[in-house]
This record gives sequence, C-alpha cells and structure tokens, in this order.
Amino acid sequence: MTTKRNSFINYIFYTLLLLLLAGCGKEQTLRGVFRNQTPYEKYATKLKDAKLDETALGKQWLQAGQQALQDSITVTLPFKETGYFAADKPRALAYRVETQRGQRLVVNLEVKAREQLQVFMDLYETGNGNISHVAFADSTSATLAYEVKDEQQHLLRVQPELLRSGQYTLTIQSEPTLAFPVAGKSSRNIASIWGDPRDAGARRHEGIDVFAKRGAPAIAATDGVIRQVNTTPRGGKVVWLTDSDRRQSLYYAHLDSQLVQAGQRVQAGDTIGLIGNTGNARTTGPHLHFGIYRYGQGATNPYPYVYQSAEKLPPVRIDATQISHWIRVATKNANIRLQPSTSSEVYLQLPQHTPLLVTGGTASWYRVQLPNGSEAYIANSITEPATKPVRLVKLTSDTDLLDEAHAQAAAKDSISAGTSVAILGTYNGFELVRNADGQLGWINLTPTMSLR
Repeated sequence: MTTKRNSFINYIFYTLLLLLLAGCGKEQTLRGVFRNQTPYEKYATKLKDAKLDETALGKQWLQAGQQALQDSITVTLPFKETGYFAADKPRALAYRVETQRGQRLVVNLEVKAREQLQVFMDLYETGNGNISHVAFADSTSATLAYEVKDEQQHLLRVQPELLRSGQYTLTIQSEPTLAFPVAGKSSRNIASIWGDPRDAGARRHEGIDVFAKRGAPAIAATDGVIRQVNTTPRGGKVVWLTDSDRRQSLYYAHLDSQLVQAGQRVQAGDTIGLIGNTGNARTTGPHLHFGIYRYGQGATNPYPYVYQSAEKLPPVRIDATQISHWIRVATKNANIRLQPSTSSEVYLQLPQHTPLLVTGGTASWYRVQLPNGSEAYIANSITEPATKPVRLVKLTSDTDLLDEAHAQAAAKDSISAGTSVAILGTYNGFELVRNADGQLGWINLTPTMSLR
C-alpha cells in the first residue's frame, strides 16, 4: 500500500512539475534578463519559481547537485562508465580529473530512456580552495569539449532532471589542442622534453625536440599568421607562428629551409619549413625544436599541446544486468575504493554478505551505493548477485520494512508476525530482506526472528 501511495504522489508531483515548468517558460525571470544561464541553472530557477524547491523531491534534487561537488570521485583518463538513473531517487555524479594546460577535455554522454531524458553536464575548474564554472552541455548536445587553460584539477558534474529514468554511458577523454608539428611523426618521436638541462645546466630546454629526416616537412600546428621568419645564432633558421585564439606564439627552430613569409596566413597542416640542424644544433642530427610562448607569460611546456595518448577507452566488462540491482560481498572481506583501481587508497573494508546497490560500472569495477548512502567502487570479481538467500528467518512479531539501513529510516511496508523472509545481506545490525511478495527492504532482526 505504501509503495502504491508513493507512486501516486510521484505521479502528481511530476504532473505539477510539467505544468509549472511549462508555464514558467513563458516568462523570463529577472536573473535571465541580466545574464545567460546554463541549462542546469535554468532548470533550477524554474523549480524555485514554481515553488517546487520547497517539496521533498525538489529539495533532494538541489541538494544532490551541491553535494556532488563535495563528493567527487577521481578518475584517470581515458574513462568510460555505464550506469542508471532511477526516477524516484534524485542523484548527481561528479568526476575529478587531473589536467594540463594545452589539453582538450572531451566528454560524451549517451542516454537511453523510454521518455526523453535531459541530463545536465557542468565542468568546473578547482584550485586554491576555489571552484569556478567553465563549461556546460546537456544530453541534447551530447558532447562537451573544453580547452584547459591552467594546470588545475577539473570536476565534471552529471545530473538528470527529476522523475525520469534512463541508462547512461559517459566517456571522458583528453586530446591535444594542436596538430603535431612534424608531418608523419607523433609524440613517440620526441627525444628531448621540456626542462632538460642545456649548456652544462646553465639553462633549461624551453620546448621539445622531434627528430626526423633532413627535409621532412615542419607543419603549422594550428591556423594562424606567420609573425617572423629570420635566422638566429641559437635557433638557426626559425619561424614564428601567431596563434591569436590562444594568445600564444609557436616557435620552429633549426630548420633547413623556411617556406613561408612574414604576414602569411596558414592553416593547420600547411608546410612552413623543412627539418634541418641549423644554429646551435649543427653537431646533432636533423630535428625540429618546437616551443610555445604565451603572451605576457613566456615559455610553456608544449608536450600536452601535441601529445596524443595511444591508450584506448577501456571496455566496460561488468555484468550490466546487475545495474540498479543489489549485489553483496562474496569474500571474507572486500576493499571498497574511491577510484576504480587497485592502486587507489582503500576507503572501507566490508565483511562478507554486505549488500551494495549497483549504480554503474567501469572496466571491471562496479560503481555501488553503500548502505550509508555514499558511492564508491568494488571489483566485480569479489561480488555476487544478492538473489539467493543467505538464510531464511521467521518473524516473531510485526516488523517494519524500512527503505534504508538506519533507525530513522521510513517504513515502506509492514511484515506480519509469523511471515518468513529471505535474508539477502547484513549491514550494521540491519538485514536486507525479500518478503513473500518479492519486495526488498531493510529490517532490524534482533527481537523479531527465529532461525530456520
């Protein structure tokens, strides 16, 4: 009866949500007049204008979005995860990634749902205790691409609209913002990197060296204008290419010949010179010295700008049929980690038969919601489906079937004395059970059971 009542309440709430949000769309709020809002902000504003932020579900949705920014999970790139958003549980995900200036973060989101489901993606830059919003997209555009400006961590929040269910597949990758400056070569051909000592340690290398055959084409790494073509004692025959979009200049040195003129406009991939060993590179083999100088800031490491990772997206190898279902720890003890990697620090150690709700998965790791509400990862090899009972019990008194594993949890139903229930898992004095109708919930068995 309680489940049916909750479903009816959700239906009424969703009907009101559609009507009120549609009505709010006919007017522009004062906040929308003075600045452009992201899709997430527009949705949150409509919730507040319609007073839906004062409802339990509305509050949970807003709180989930804010809490995700505090409870992010750190991942390494490339990253791929599949999961499920349940309509009755407002939820937001957050992923923290290490980035370098010169990279482009590319996020793709694929959503499968019976009804159209809008999912908001917001990217934040974090550093020095601050967090600032830098980019956004939603599932209608499916892709978010952002060029990293500073070497700080970035945080991606993913949150669906209220009361819609759907499966998601999220990928996060990085790619170089510039083309590789030597035709037919890649970052595997870099022999000397940023910071290597020069002149017996008197100075540091302000670029990268790419070795190639004499006469190999040095190409424009981006669209731009040739600023300078000249010869210097150190660089030999050099070319400077202005990258005005990124407020920087690209430096090509030790060329055998220069094939462009100052003021000439070029496109990425155009040949601007041929590889040689002029200047102070006369005693080395032919190579290109490639540098980047940011306006007003000097030299910066070119490597992230041109590095193309050979690592492929890891396939998702979990049992996808377990997503949105309960599993449990199958071994005597299991390590729960905040990152899907055995090198990640252990977050918790849980005993056998601890139930975990699968919310997604990446590679061979389940993303799970722990009974305390937090989310983390567990290797799928040390779990089992929580379907076969650990044991059966007969209740000796009427018992509330709770929706969560704590004393303040709401009762979703009541189970009569004398009823047999299947114990599927145990956590902190509470048992995950399945009653005769197949309904799942938590009970405190201490005074209410007899073993069978």
